[in-house]
Amino acid sequence: MIRTAALAILFATSLIANASEQAKVKADPAKGKVIAETVCVACHGADGNSAVSANPILAGQVPEYLAKQLHNFKSVDGKPAVRNNAIMAGMAAAVPDEEIANVAAWFASQKIKPAAAKDEKLIALGQKIWRQGDFKKGVPACAGCHGPSGAGLPAQYPRLAGQYQEYTEAQLKAFRSEERANDPEKMMRTIAAKLSDPEIKAVAEYIAGLR
Repeated sequence: MIRTAALAILFATSLIANASEQAKVKADPAKGKVIAETVCVACHGADGNSAVSANPILAGQVPEYLAKQLHNFKSVDGKPAVRNNAIMAGMAAAVPDEEIANVAAWFASQKIKPAAAKDEKLIALGQKIWRQGDFKKGVPACAGCHGPSGAGLPAQYPRLAGQYQEYTEAQLKAFRSEERANDPEKMMRTIAAKLSDPEIKAVAEYIAGLR
C-alpha cells in the first residue's frame, strides 16, 4: 500500500510538472508580438523598451511576473482589480486572458535597453541597502529576493536591473502608501514602509545601474 501510494504521488507530481512545462511551451511570442505592436506600443514600445521613464521597461522581464501583473490589472467578476491603475485597466481589458501568456513571452524574449544610474552619492547608499539592507530598521537586503545582479527569480520576484529610476521610486512609494497592494503576504508593503524618501530614491538609482 505504501509503495502504491508513493508511486501515485510520484505520478501525480510528474503530471503536474509536465502540465507546467506544456503551459510554458504553449506561450506563443509571435502572437504576443501582434498585441504588443497594437495595444502596448504607445506606452512600452513594441519591444518593451519604453521611451518614457514613467512607464516601466518590460523587455527581458520574468514572463510569469508580467502575466501576473496583467491579470491583476483586470477586474474579475465585477470586483475591483487587485492592482488599481486607470490606464492599465483599459489596456489589460483589451488583452484576452488566453493571450496574456503570449504577450508576457514576447516581452520576456526581448533584449532590454537599460536605464543608467548617474548620482554617485545615491548609488553608494542604494548599493548598501541592496546588498545589506538595514538591520536596525528590519529592512532585508533587496538582493535576497531579486538576486545580486537584479535579474529576479523566475515566477517569484521580478527583474529590476536597468529599470527606470523614476518608475521604481514611484512603485516603492505606492507600496509604502498601500496604493499598490498586489504583493503576496504584504512583503513589499512591509519593506517599503520602513524606507525613507531618500532611501527609496537611492535604491531606485542603484537599480537603474544594475546589469
